Amino acid sequence: MEMKRIFGLSLCVLCMGTTVWAGDYVLTSPGKTLKVNVNVGNTVSYSVFHQDKMLMKNNELSLELENKVLGERAAVKRVSQNHRKEQIPAFYYRCADFDTEYNEMKISFKGGYSLIFRAYNEGIAYRWDTDFKDSVLVRNEKAEFNFPENYKAYLPYTTNPKGDQYAMAFQNIYTHTSLGEADHKTVAFLPVTVDCGQGLKVTLLESDLRSYPGMFVRTCEGKYSLNGVFAEYPSEMGVRGPRAMTYVKNRHDYIAKTEGDRSYPWRIMAITECDEEMPVNNLVYALAEPSRIKDLSWIQGGKVAWDWWNDWGLSGVDFKAGINMDTYKHYIDFAAENHLEFVILDEGWYHPGKGDMLTVIPELDLPALVEYGRSKGVKLILWTVFNVLDKQLEEACKKYSAMGISGFKVDFLDRDDQTGVEMLYRIAETTAKYHLTLDLHGFYKPTGINRTFPNIINIESVFGMEEMKWSTVDKDMMEYDVTMPYIRMMAGLLDYQPGAMRNASKKDFRPIYYNPMSQGTRCHQLAAYIVHDSPLTMLSDNPEAYRKERECLDFIASIPNIGIEETKILQGQLGEYIVVARRIGQNWYIGGMTDWNARTIELDLSFLPDGQYQSVLFADGVNAAKLAADYKRSEQTLNKNQKVKIDMAPGGGFALSLKCK
Repeated sequence: MEMKRIFGLSLCVLCMGTTVWAGDYVLTSPGKTLKVNVNVGNTVSYSVFHQDKMLMKNNELSLELENKVLGERAAVKRVSQNHRKEQIPAFYYRCADFDTEYNEMKISFKGGYSLIFRAYNEGIAYRWDTDFKDSVLVRNEKAEFNFPENYKAYLPYTTNPKGDQYAMAFQNIYTHTSLGEADHKTVAFLPVTVDCGQGLKVTLLESDLRSYPGMFVRTCEGKYSLNGVFAEYPSEMGVRGPRAMTYVKNRHDYIAKTEGDRSYPWRIMAITECDEEMPVNNLVYALAEPSRIKDLSWIQGGKVAWDWWNDWGLSGVDFKAGINMDTYKHYIDFAAENHLEFVILDEGWYHPGKGDMLTVIPELDLPALVEYGRSKGVKLILWTVFNVLDKQLEEACKKYSAMGISGFKVDFLDRDDQTGVEMLYRIAETTAKYHLTLDLHGFYKPTGINRTFPNIINIESVFGMEEMKWSTVDKDMMEYDVTMPYIRMMAGLLDYQPGAMRNASKKDFRPIYYNPMSQGTRCHQLAAYIVHDSPLTMLSDNPEAYRKERECLDFIASIPNIGIEETKILQGQLGEYIVVARRIGQNWYIGGMTDWNARTIELDLSFLPDGQYQSVLFADGVNAAKLAADYKRSEQTLNKNQKVKIDMAPGGGFALSLKCK
C-alpha cells in the first residue's frame, strides 16, 4: 500500500495493533524525485527509484543473530512515517551549517526490532534498530545493492588481497570497471560509486559506526551486485615488532557482540544527478550522532610543518638533521616565520618498537621543546600507534595535556572490526576529556565520527602524497586526484598531505624516498589546499624547499583551511577535473585540478556577491607540460560580471584568491 507523505513534525501510524505478514511500503523524498519501495514477505527487500528510473532492485537485507534472523518471515506490527527539517551546525566542515530535510518510515516488527528508512533529496538511508533486553551476537548482516544493468563502478580494493583482506590502511587508487567484470574475490572499502548513466551516480557510504564492524563490499559473479561484507570479531591478537602494532591473528565466526537495545549503523545510498553534487553531499555528517563534546572552544585546526615526508630533510644548517632538538627547533622557527599553527613530531620521538609512548628518546627534551614552541606561538602534535595510545590512554593523555601538547596523530589501526571501532571511541572520548585533538592515520573511511567527536580534526583513508615516495607512475595520481574529491570526500575530512615543491611531468616522475617529488605541476599542489576538506593540513616538503619558493609558500600560508562558511563545486567531471570554491567571510578561494590531460576552463564569477575583488592567481606556466614547477602569478581586480580563462597543463591546476575590497 502507498504511504502518504506527512509534513512538519506530525506522525502517521498505520496498522497499529494489527500484525501484517506481508506488504509493500513506499517512501518518497521531500522533493519526490527519489522513492524507495520496501517489500516485506518471506524476506525484506527494497528497490530504489530516481523519478521513473529504477536504480536498484530487490536489495535483500537481514541481520543474522545467534538464534534468529531479523528480516526473515518478519511480521509487521506497525508502520509510521514522519517528515522533518533540520539545520545542522557543522564544526570544521565544508560549511558552517546546512539544512537537511527528509521523510522517515519506521517499520516495527513483531519480536522487538524495527527497520528505519529515510528518504532525503540527496539519497536513501536505512538502519536496523533492536529493543532486546539482553546482549546479542551478530553472526552476519545481509546488505545487498543490486543494479539492473552492468554499470561501471569505482572500486578501491583492499591492498591485502591474498591475506586478511580487512587488514590494511584503506589507501588505494580506484579501479574503474563494470560490475560484471569486477574482481569478485577481492573486497573493496567504502565509499564506492556506481555510474548509473545519464549523470546519475549512486555512492555507498555508512554513518554512525559504533560498536560494530565497518562495511566492505564485494561484487557477485553472474550478477550486477555489490554485497556488504564485514570483518569478523577478533579472537586472537598478535604484535608486530617494529612499531609494537597489534594485528588480528584469528577471528571468530561472527561479526559483532553488542548490546541488544541499540541502533545499528546507517547504510547510505547517496544519489547525485551531476558530478558537481558529489563532494558536497552531506548525508554522512547529517546521519552521524551529534557532538558528545559541549565546549568546542579549545579545539584548534590549522596548518602543520611536517617532518616525515621530507625525511627531516634540512640543508644549509650547521647541525645534523634528524630527530633531535636542533631539527625540531628549526621546524618550529619555520612554522613561526610563516604563521603555521603546528609542528608534528612523527615516528621516532619515542622508541616505536618498545611500544611505550610515556618514555621520550634521550635526544629530545620534550617539555623544553613545548616551551620553545609556546614562545614562538607554535603548538606540537605527537605521532603514536593506536594500540600503544590505547594501552597507556589515561596516563598518556594526562601527561601530555599537562605538558602543553596539542594533540596526537594516531596511526596504524589498519582495521575496522568491532574492537578496532571501539578502540577509536575510547581514544576519542578520553582525548576530548584532556582537550587533545586527533588526526587519524592508517584508519578506515570517515563515518561521521568527526561530528560525534569534533576533536577529530582530520582523517587519512586516502591515497595521499606519502605514496609518491615509493609508487611508480603506474599509480596514476593525477587521475586519482580528480576522482577522490568526488567519492572519498563525500565521507568526510581527508588528510592528503600536499605541498611538494619538487614537481614532475609524467615522463620525469620517479619514486625517491629522501627527496620525494609529486606527480603533476606546482599549481596542482597549490590547488590541493583549496580543493580538499582538510582542517589540519600538512606542508609536506622541507623548510629549505619552501624558503626557496617564497611566493608559493606565502600563498599556501595565506589560504585558510578552518572557518569555512560555504563550499561550491563550480564545475568538473569525475575522473577528469574539478574546480572548488570556498568562502571565508567575504573572501573566496578557488582551486582547480586536472588529470594528465591539458584543458582550458572558463571560470564564471557570477556566483560572487556584488563588489570588487582583488585577485591573486597562480596558474600553470607556458612550459609546465615539461617543467612541472613552472607557474605564473598574476593579480587583477575582478567582479561577478567577469569570466576568467585559465589554462591547465597536463597534471596541472590553479589556485585563485579573491579578497573583497
